[in-house]
Amino acid sequence: MASKVFIITGASKGLGAAITRYLLSQSHKVVLAARSAEPLEGFKTAHPGQVEYVAGDMTSSEMPDKLTSLAVKSFGKIDGLVVNHGLLVSSRLEKTSIDTFKNLYDVNVFSCLAMVQAALGELRKTKGCVVWISSGAALKPYAGWSAYGSSKAVLNSLSSNLAFEDKDITSITVAPGRVDTDMQVQIRSSGQESMDKAQWDTFQDAFEQGKLLKPEQPGNVIAKFVANPQRDLSGQNLNWNSPELASYQE
Repeated sequence: MASKVFIITGASKGLGAAITRYLLSQSHKVVLAARSAEPLEGFKTAHPGQVEYVAGDMTSSEMPDKLTSLAVKSFGKIDGLVVNHGLLVSSRLEKTSIDTFKNLYDVNVFSCLAMVQAALGELRKTKGCVVWISSGAALKPYAGWSAYGSSKAVLNSLSSNLAFEDKDITSITVAPGRVDTDMQVQIRSSGQESMDKAQWDTFQDAFEQGKLLKPEQPGNVIAKFVANPQRDLSGQNLNWNSPELASYQE
């Protein structure tokens, strides 16, 4: 398969790093974004000629255009975009300030939307793909997660709207399940106060029983999809292990 070009946000660790590793292993080229430069520089050093990056906060208004321009300048095009960066706040709705909601939406919604908007012109040229990383919390309520879950529900809606409006672009959301990442550490360490005990216990049990997913499990599925999208799935909100994605699973 000919080498393609992808932008991946939140690429320094966890799911984003797993997606990046898979795409690089298939000889694709990537433009990476994360707040810390060191892991991104590590990818660049290990894969000469395949990696460029911008270290910075995705809520900065300059980031989307910087990433888009860098991809085109360095590699000539953009075939796909994985919108993976995000933030979790655990606090009951009545106790969550509007400013907290606004800050979380800046990260989880507006900066994601800005990134997609910046890349659309190039994605149309390649009939490319956008994968937005969503969550089961977009569809199911979790006590303490009203800000997070509602922000992911917005992404589901934005993705479906994009797919409906722009038939040349494949746009889906993927919920990656419970992945062994920093976010799970955060849930176990600080979620207990605001979460429903029975729900919190399921996260603790999954960790103790070794049932958390390795980042590569959903990561490889997402990477394979963005590199070779099934166009008739555009507009759908899928779990990483949905039957619709069976052909991308190991």
